[in-house]
Amino acid sequence: MLLTLILIGLYLSHSSKSSSFFPSSLMASRFLSHPEPNQVLFEESSCVRKVILNRPHKLNSLTYEMISRILRNLEVYEKDPMVKLLILKGQGKAFCAGGDVVGMVLSINEGHWSFGASFYKKQLTLDYLLATSTKPLVSLINGIVMGGGAGLSMNSMFRVVTENTVFAMPEGQIGLFPDVGASYFLSRLPGYFGEYLGLTGVRLDGKEMLACGLATHFVLSKDLVLLENALSEVASSDPSTISRVISGFSSKISLKKESAYRRLETINKCFSRRTAEEILSMLENEAANGDNKWIIQAISSMKSASPTSLKIFLKLIREGRTKELKDCLIQDYTIACHMFRRTFNPDFIEGSRAKLFEKGKQPKWEPSKLELVRDDFVNQYFEKVDDADWEYLQLPARSNLAKTRESKL
Repeated sequence: MLLTLILIGLYLSHSSKSSSFFPSSLMASRFLSHPEPNQVLFEESSCVRKVILNRPHKLNSLTYEMISRILRNLEVYEKDPMVKLLILKGQGKAFCAGGDVVGMVLSINEGHWSFGASFYKKQLTLDYLLATSTKPLVSLINGIVMGGGAGLSMNSMFRVVTENTVFAMPEGQIGLFPDVGASYFLSRLPGYFGEYLGLTGVRLDGKEMLACGLATHFVLSKDLVLLENALSEVASSDPSTISRVISGFSSKISLKKESAYRRLETINKCFSRRTAEEILSMLENEAANGDNKWIIQAISSMKSASPTSLKIFLKLIREGRTKELKDCLIQDYTIACHMFRRTFNPDFIEGSRAKLFEKGKQPKWEPSKLELVRDDFVNQYFEKVDDADWEYLQLPARSNLAKTRESKL
């Protein structure tokens, strides 16, 4: 699973420090003192600056060093009046599959859970600064985009996908929740399609992403080099100028007959229900009416996910419809910190153990059923962390606020 590195990290950071799971202090110090070179590349072309994620062997999963370097360069680009456009892309078969937290895990093993919070804080800060950049950002999403990769790209001004693109937010299957601002960008999709994506973790292809609004353009992968060359010649920050360049390479799409997006009416009927229990019950009723392969998959996914995670995400996306991106990211940080600390339950640890270490076993969730997860229990995750050194995520003031996507309900 593409979130493996993240989830292993969260598991290790809270498990007992046995030699079977943790490397020695000597191994940790050697790893942290010899980071991979060239994890992210930066290129200049006239008025355009390119950020290239360069860990193809790890599906371009993000490290602390990568995030830090992008933040430093972004600050320089925004202050340079010669820079008119930013391009973000990944090397290899993935755009970005999430966060690679091996270094973070090793440090947590030597110290405290708050290192994980520090990593996450920096990641969310980068997501916010990219979304509110004073320079137009084009994300070239050719391949896998999940978790942290979605956080980097889904709020950029232009989101170009191809026939190779695969999107999903399957965190609930391992006791986490769709984060990095998903309650913002998924809640702006037509109807209740965002609830469907977040609660089931289903995968979308590039055409489906364009159809539902997660992407702005669809370009065949064979034309990406030509598109990138054309964008490199852009000397304006005017969105309409940039859009015309991209549109010149865009292709028309046709959704597959079996695409769930063709079933939006049924999705709205089911996923508009007030509670996760009611959503699941509606799906089970619809499954008896034929054309039900995708419904059976949705039911199976929801039943195998953490009940707590499902209810947390449902509350997040419902509240996210009326929130700004900044507020959604702040809430994500608070919930994640509770999960890092195991404040209320160990679901993300249990999910990692069962799905990653014991290869596909069903986790023992606490609570074990949706009806046992009370509203007051869920609400605790949205409250301040009870730690003397903890504070809410503080995002920098921005003059160029993220353009609000209108909810399409």
